[in-house]
Amino acid sequence: MSPILVRPVREQLEHDRIIRLLQTRFRRRFDAGINPGAEQNAPVGTSTSAIYPDLVLTAPDRGKKIAAIIEVETVESVNHLEALAEWVNFGKQRPPFHLYVPTQMVEVAKQLCTDHKVPVAEIHSYHAVGEEIRFVPVYRAPSDSRPHSAAPAKKTAAKAGGAKKSKPAKPAARRAAKPAARSSKRK
Repeated sequence: MSPILVRPVREQLEHDRIIRLLQTRFRRRFDAGINPGAEQNAPVGTSTSAIYPDLVLTAPDRGKKIAAIIEVETVESVNHLEALAEWVNFGKQRPPFHLYVPTQMVEVAKQLCTDHKVPVAEIHSYHAVGEEIRFVPVYRAPSDSRPHSAAPAKKTAAKAGGAKKSKPAKPAARRAAKPAARSSKRK
């Protein structure tokens, strides 16, 4: 359970709304299990050591393998206790850990991740524009910082490089030197 035992009702409603929006957003590519409020619907791990992040994305075509763990925070829940109790555990899991925080708490979240050595794969901010919630990616970890997520990146880079080979560009100095050499031969 979260160190925030009683989140203000307004923030809890906002938190659960964002979880449901993200579930809808990721539903096309993943099976998205959610754990809004105190519900425990989508675990990560076995029953004795199971953790319950806000959103668990599983790849339907890869044998229900977990593709990402997503945790949504509100202004009240971006703090040291939350980082120690949840973010550290989520970051230790094999799937990449993604963190969604309010726009005004981005720098605080980054600092908490640095202070507590939380291996977060991505941080996204969110803010309301009228009734609509907008998500903005603000941080992506370098691919070599998470060894288990670096292998797929290398495969896709190798596929992209192998599919189309391009000739190296000629330096501009060589192109400029050719007309001068031709003009000297004519004299």
